[in-house]
Amino acid sequence: MRAFGPGLKARRLFPPRYSPRPPGPQAPRLCSGFTAGAMDELLRRAVPPTPAYELREKTPAPAEGQCADFVSFYGGLAETAQRAELLGRLAQGFGVDHSQVAEQSAGVLQLRQQSREVAVLLQAEDRLRYALVPRYRGLFHHISKLDGGVRFLVQLRADLLEAQALKLVEGPHVREMNGVLKSMLSEWFSSGFLSLERVTWHSPCEVLQKISEYEAVHPVKNWMDMKRRVGPYRRCYFFSHCSTPGEPLVVLHVALTSDISNNIQGIVKECPPSETEERNRISAAIFYSISLTQQGLQGVELGTFLIKRVVKELQKEFPHLGAFSSLSPIPGFTKWLLGLLNVQGKEHGRNELFTDSECKEISEVTGDPVHESLKGFLSSGEWVKSEKLVQALQGPLMRLCAWYLYGEKHRGYALNPVANFHLQNGAVMWRINWMADSSLKGLTNSCGLMVNYRYYLEETGPNSINYLGSKNIKASEQVLSLVAQFQKNSKL
Repeated sequence: MRAFGPGLKARRLFPPRYSPRPPGPQAPRLCSGFTAGAMDELLRRAVPPTPAYELREKTPAPAEGQCADFVSFYGGLAETAQRAELLGRLAQGFGVDHSQVAEQSAGVLQLRQQSREVAVLLQAEDRLRYALVPRYRGLFHHISKLDGGVRFLVQLRADLLEAQALKLVEGPHVREMNGVLKSMLSEWFSSGFLSLERVTWHSPCEVLQKISEYEAVHPVKNWMDMKRRVGPYRRCYFFSHCSTPGEPLVVLHVALTSDISNNIQGIVKECPPSETEERNRISAAIFYSISLTQQGLQGVELGTFLIKRVVKELQKEFPHLGAFSSLSPIPGFTKWLLGLLNVQGKEHGRNELFTDSECKEISEVTGDPVHESLKGFLSSGEWVKSEKLVQALQGPLMRLCAWYLYGEKHRGYALNPVANFHLQNGAVMWRINWMADSSLKGLTNSCGLMVNYRYYLEETGPNSINYLGSKNIKASEQVLSLVAQFQKNSKL
């Protein structure tokens, strides 16, 4: 039996803060007399100046202690607002030298007008590229060379994203620094530096503990639950990085089934058909949970790489495996639907979501007007206790969900983040499943609905290009039929 710590609460992969270095003669100290001046002084010393273009390959690297002082100082900032202040000052004061960019841009334009030799123009363009590199990039680059430096930068970006979400720091300079840091992390965490590892019941106890804690989609309840998820007819894989060997960065859970699953209860609650896998009973691989363990790696394509690698591993183990699909939650659907009900409820007499017969049937069951009664029922999940209400809501909720996934867009792409992820990977929006997640979380987040995104391996490349380039969603006849029903019976 494996022992698990109490509560199985989520935790960070990396220490929440670096321990401050013992203060040396020149080390800035953070104490009760903390001032913004200490931040400015630290940044002036820690951020290396940009060498002249001609000296860019001859200038020695800054002393390791300068970068370590920044790490130490940052590690001593206990409050989110203090860290946000430091990051804001770094972004604002140590970015691109715009006067240099203007000067080099003018030089490039002048050379183009003079029809100079290609080599001269290319060198001028290289000078312009050099001028476009922000100063803080040099700091990040040198920190990455410290022991534990890459881990520190992952956590720093997580703090930056949190500060942006809380609106503690805003503006184009902060967004630019986030983009620069994301780009650097994408290079450091590219697939060549990642190791694929499979988790079994015989894996180290510490690994099993971490996998259980990081499960964000369908929480692990106890050790027996964890044993099922890494036992027969189940697979669990994760990526680790060379800077943190053995530490999960992104985790994928897979169920090996006879067909494409239409509900999560059969995967996470029911016991497998036998303790010994029978290969002839396995014809589908269902990706039912993928969890990123580090917020600082948001936007880095770890999940996409992981699915591709796992597909190859499963094909080696089961050459006959023919179907690959997700069984995905639909976060945000209930919130979106409640927003529509709230808007239409305020406009008395307006009903653009349900047909007249549906309104009549729902009102007969609830005893109240449709919009008001459904807002209460859908918020709490209490509606599933009434068989009549479940039956009355199936048709309208299925078509509304199809429209939410297929028709609601953000900048032309699917509004739902899970849909956007799988569609970018080239999957097909294949089937919407009724009452597929009867847990309280499933009911309150997505009215119990789940969706399969199916991976037709020979089509994923063209589908991905078509979605990213033309913003076209590849969907099955079932989904398109539900969308057509929405367009006929509902109006937004």
